[in-house]
Amino acid sequence: MKISWRVILLWTLPALLIGFFVWQGAFATSPMNVGNNTASTRMTYGRFLDYLNQGRVTSVDLFDGGRTAIVEATDPELDDRVQRLRVDLPGNAPELISRLRTDHVNFDVHPPRNDGAFWGLIGNLIFPILLIGGLFFLFRRSSNVPGGPGQAMNFGKSRARFMMEAKTGVMFDDVAGIEEAKEELQEVVTFLKKPERFTAVGAKIPKGVLLVGPPGTGKTLLAKAIAGEAGVPFFSISGSEFVEMFVGVGASRVRDLFKKAKENAPCIIFIDEIDAVGRQRGAGIGGGNDEREQTLNQLLTEMDGFEGNTGIIIIAATNRPDVLDSALLRPGRFDRQVMVDAPDIKGRLEVLQVHARNKKIAPEVSLEAIARRTPGFTGADLANLLNEAAILTARRRKESITMLEIDDAVDRVVAGMEGTPLVDSKSKRLIAYHEIGHALVGTLLQHHDPVQKVTLIPRGQAQGLTWFMPNEEQGLVSRAQLLARISGALGGRAAEQVIFGDAEVTTGAGGDLQQVTGMARQMVTRFGMSDLGPVSLESQQGEVFLGRDWMSRSDYSEEIAARIDAQVRTIVEHCYEVACRLIRDNRIVIDRLVDLLIEKETIDGEEFRQIVAEYTVVPEKEQYVPQL
Repeated sequence: MKISWRVILLWTLPALLIGFFVWQGAFATSPMNVGNNTASTRMTYGRFLDYLNQGRVTSVDLFDGGRTAIVEATDPELDDRVQRLRVDLPGNAPELISRLRTDHVNFDVHPPRNDGAFWGLIGNLIFPILLIGGLFFLFRRSSNVPGGPGQAMNFGKSRARFMMEAKTGVMFDDVAGIEEAKEELQEVVTFLKKPERFTAVGAKIPKGVLLVGPPGTGKTLLAKAIAGEAGVPFFSISGSEFVEMFVGVGASRVRDLFKKAKENAPCIIFIDEIDAVGRQRGAGIGGGNDEREQTLNQLLTEMDGFEGNTGIIIIAATNRPDVLDSALLRPGRFDRQVMVDAPDIKGRLEVLQVHARNKKIAPEVSLEAIARRTPGFTGADLANLLNEAAILTARRRKESITMLEIDDAVDRVVAGMEGTPLVDSKSKRLIAYHEIGHALVGTLLQHHDPVQKVTLIPRGQAQGLTWFMPNEEQGLVSRAQLLARISGALGGRAAEQVIFGDAEVTTGAGGDLQQVTGMARQMVTRFGMSDLGPVSLESQQGEVFLGRDWMSRSDYSEEIAARIDAQVRTIVEHCYEVACRLIRDNRIVIDRLVDLLIEKETIDGEEFRQIVAEYTVVPEKEQYVPQL
């Protein structure tokens, strides 16, 4: 927390003034400063008695109840000039007074001043007062800081960030790749700008819009763009900020949020990650009486209760719509669900164009080529891709981003950081045969995706990688494509066994075996692509309490379960035989490709296919070329 010089001055001056007055009061009550009776030199009590015996004392003033005295005495060392001296007495004032009377010495007893007690009290209270005042000031200052200590007393206050009008800084032009979702939400913007167009025909705008999609697709960005386009107040809060350990706090925050929204209507309330508070009731450990469910009940009431929320539009985002409570999704609360999915190739090109505005990219770099190479990338992935490419460019001290940095950034985003290649050894040659086996089987199968490149450069946990260029249209996958993918995944293990024998088979195919087993099982139990017929025996359902996807097993007999296992084994064994046959039939080209891969460490897809075509027929593969 930054404190200005004005604040320091505001507290320093009163402290100095009060300290000065306390010092003045203490000095005024001091025996050294009563009237004109001042003394600058001290005298011991013993010497005072000597002077008294010698008759050199002319007058004595007693202070503090006889504990201190100002003595006037003649000093023989100063030619008997009168000197004023201070003496601390041991406390036998009655005996001293008797002695002074006997010796006919002038003396006077000065009673203590009454204001000394007052100034002493002020002196004792000044530090606690300053301490309490300083703490109060800091408490007031921190109460204005989000998350500061002063917020401890504001449990029930909403923590929503409030932005007036179009200060979100995001417009629809800044959101690319999700045109369908933008069209759906354009009606919300039109209603907020021109509500009479809808009310004239008796139409009602949806009270709530639920943005559904995978992480990184731009749901939060889209909500900010709606507020920016509409030019209305925008309240933003995360679903997890409602829930606290104290019972009733979340419900109080919901009430406070909607109270503020009504005061600023028309406005938009955006709740990010609403699944944190909107999960299905009765699924938690606390049953139906925990804090989260009380918060959800209050949210349901505020969205569509007895009191209407005219001019308030609730926009929420989640990537788990399957766990939300059904009462939250009914018409009247979230009337619409807008799917915000990963962009297609045209959408990826638009996203790349948006994120390339503030980056220095070489003229030869083709954003269209990048868009074709990155199917399945979300908007956040593409933004991270260009950022990683910019970082690599700066690290290599180049002036602009080239395709080399783009390719390396794609590999890093997908597979992890680049490692150090192995030296030429038996392990490196075995890895080379493994990767060439993947690439060769995928290249020779008609329905397999074409190979993009093969590399021995380690990335992440993988010692080598084979990249395939997937088809853009991946919504529907045929049985032939699934079988080809299983055979391609088994190509590495097949190469190890055919080339080196059973004794030299390694654990490098562990991930491949797990992948092919999952694909084969889905072919049998979900897609009806086996001898069991067109039946679905297992379904992938969202488990509410566990919060992740689990394979839900239907009620079938042990006999069916055994037949499922047999069918999975049959599919995998068939694909493995296909992979082994292709490896045995093309042993010569495999040896040449392995030598080339060990020498260059990376072979691109076009060069790979040209070498294979010199020894065997490479099937022509139909590739979907989207129109941009």
